[in-house]
Amino acid sequence: MSSQRPTFKPYYQDQIMAIPPTLDELVSKGHPVRIVNDVINRINIQGLLDAYKIKGCSSYHPQMLLKVLVFGYVSNVYSSRKLETACRENINFMWLSGMSYPDHNTINRFRGVRLKEALRSVFEEVVKLLAEEGLLSIEDVYTDGTKIEANANRYTFVWKKAIHTNKEKMRAALKDIWDYAQSIAKSEDNLPDPPDLTTIDSEKVRATVDKLNRVLSDKPSVNKKMKAKLRYVTKNYPEKIAQYEEQEATLGDRNSYSKTDPDATFMRMKEDHMKNGQLRPGYNIQISTSNQYIVNYTIHSNPTDTRTLSGHLQQHEDSFGKTPGTLTADAGYGSEENYALLAAKNIESYVKYGMFDKGQKKSCGDKKPFSVDKLHYNPSQDCYICPMGQEMHCIGTFSQKTSAGFRQEIKKYQAKNCTNCPLNGTCHKSQGNRIIGVNKQLEVYRNRAYQLLNSDVGVAKRKQRCYDVEPVFANIKQNHGFRRFMLRGKEKVSIEWGLLAIAQNLRKKAA
Repeated sequence: MSSQRPTFKPYYQDQIMAIPPTLDELVSKGHPVRIVNDVINRINIQGLLDAYKIKGCSSYHPQMLLKVLVFGYVSNVYSSRKLETACRENINFMWLSGMSYPDHNTINRFRGVRLKEALRSVFEEVVKLLAEEGLLSIEDVYTDGTKIEANANRYTFVWKKAIHTNKEKMRAALKDIWDYAQSIAKSEDNLPDPPDLTTIDSEKVRATVDKLNRVLSDKPSVNKKMKAKLRYVTKNYPEKIAQYEEQEATLGDRNSYSKTDPDATFMRMKEDHMKNGQLRPGYNIQISTSNQYIVNYTIHSNPTDTRTLSGHLQQHEDSFGKTPGTLTADAGYGSEENYALLAAKNIESYVKYGMFDKGQKKSCGDKKPFSVDKLHYNPSQDCYICPMGQEMHCIGTFSQKTSAGFRQEIKKYQAKNCTNCPLNGTCHKSQGNRIIGVNKQLEVYRNRAYQLLNSDVGVAKRKQRCYDVEPVFANIKQNHGFRRFMLRGKEKVSIEWGLLAIAQNLRKKAA
């Protein structure tokens, strides 16, 4: 049996140090916490200091709390309670806080209240600092959006369509009772004029209910079923219509909202917890990036990217005093309204339109050989030539509004005789002679976009977009596990995403 024993390093748990190490010595030199500390020390946080009142007891220094919050989001610690624990137990947080121990209420109040007006200026200062160091460009950006779930109940919601359906049922019920009232009181000369129920609101409902009660209250011949119906209408309809009007005011131009977070809209997410295409309450997050740094961000309750670009560009202009020189985005932004906006702001845009990618494929034309874009156009006579060689002349210009309120001009062209055409039924499915609608201005914008996107610079921009803006969302959602907001309401969600944007930039700088 061997007499040798394993060798261990000395272990003296109660050893007293003559010169104990400082917290600074315990934090490694290349650690991201040092980047957070350095950047926050260098930027101007006067806007944050202005959020504090002069009177009152002393507060924790906002610079310290900002460092703790930002580093928390850098290291995936989002909960205020976990940040409170980290300030007591984690060397990096203890070094940042200078051995201060703010509790979770202080951290949460600082995040939700103090940063409400000041966080945007902090984010802008960080972006400007990184731009001065040559790490990003404010002029050349790549824009994209993603949807992130709100901190709201997934099954308590309000739908605009349901409100319209219920209001229509109320209108029909009131009309039915009024018709009955007229039928039993048609011999009276003092019967009130029937109300206008084409559209209903709270005032009309109350007036109609009052009239019905006056007309039918003293009529002994009213049957019990109608009396019960009138009692139900009198008790419930005025309150219900007021509720529907309040809900419609909250909805605005949206189709739905969550009862537990009215700013959140039900959207279709890529991550589906039920795996059956359910809608979930969420926010549409728009960002512009440069070299995988977030240059600008905006929060939207509208699920479609098309209608977010105007507000997003306005925020960029408000933040930096000018719009970007160039912008690259995918086909989700390729609408006539957005092309017109980019042209008006003199932004060189590399923005795809709906059929751009399919148009790049040689086999695309085989599936729809008779579509409008395949027809020959004769500019001298302003007519299209149908597949059988027949001229289609302009029958007028019509104006229409998009769902966003943007006015479009559509020119319509009609064939002369499709009755005996051998392609009738294949060329088009409508009855009578074929009519096509052409948006000339949109064609001009698309031709310009096609030329830019297929230029050498455009091809490079399209490739760059795929690995500039999209990996930022992937990093935040997949690598750092942020898939659902912790705070409620658009203002607080904006604060939370602002902290994530600062954290993403500082992580990138540390890397």
